Amino acid sequence: MEIIIEATKEMAADKIVEKIVSLVNIKKYPVISLPSGKTPLIVYQKMAEAYKRGEVDFSETLVLALDEFLGIPHDHPCSTFSYFQENLINQTNIDPRNIYLIDGRPTNLKSECRRVEEQIRDLGGIDIQILGIGRDGHIGFNEPGSSLTSRTRVKPLAQSTRDNLVSLFGAPEKVPPFCITLGIGTIMEADQVALLAFGNEKATAIKRCVEGPICSAFPASILQMHPEAELYIDEEAASLLEQRDFYKWAHESKSTIEEYMAKAPL
Repeated sequence: MEIIIEATKEMAADKIVEKIVSLVNIKKYPVISLPSGKTPLIVYQKMAEAYKRGEVDFSETLVLALDEFLGIPHDHPCSTFSYFQENLINQTNIDPRNIYLIDGRPTNLKSECRRVEEQIRDLGGIDIQILGIGRDGHIGFNEPGSSLTSRTRVKPLAQSTRDNLVSLFGAPEKVPPFCITLGIGTIMEADQVALLAFGNEKATAIKRCVEGPICSAFPASILQMHPEAELYIDEEAASLLEQRDFYKWAHESKSTIEEYMAKAPL
């Protein structure tokens, strides 16, 4: 796990967009799994800015939904598709036909979960999985207690998660109690994982994710085991990390390793 600490969330978002743009520019049909929510909005805004500057062509980018609320159709204003429509499709040249969604109203729940897993395999796997993190450590909608080897499945939403969604749905009774989410095992099979967290309110979660024990009670902690996991965080989110200075030095010194080896004494 590499910890990338920037002074502001804007600078952290710039870094991850550089990573996405680089992937899209070198690989034909890159597969990117994306979340909805407030945290990644700044990343999607900067992706749109990069497209409008002519730095990237998203027309062959394949986008997978990380999760979906159960019981709502694609055209519901709170659906993942509506979110992608507003923040990605309308702002870039991502082709709507290249958006791979989870059906929130499937005729068969288990069949839909299997379909999503098969779809990922048919596309050749996920090149990069973008994640946010809940204060309780959930990634996707894998709430505390989720199996660390879980696959795409139906999950009940924790009350704290539902409370945070009231502003989106307009009233507590309108928030769906269930969702379909990519599982932790599914997420961990992505070639690369990039987690975003900004602000003091995420500092405790980031500390537990990076420096706490790996356990199902805090699902994001499993990212310690991913060989290509990167955390893009601002100074506020990094404020409680005990090894914060080392993480900054380790990231900043990567570019000097080859120079050091060239000059290192025998």
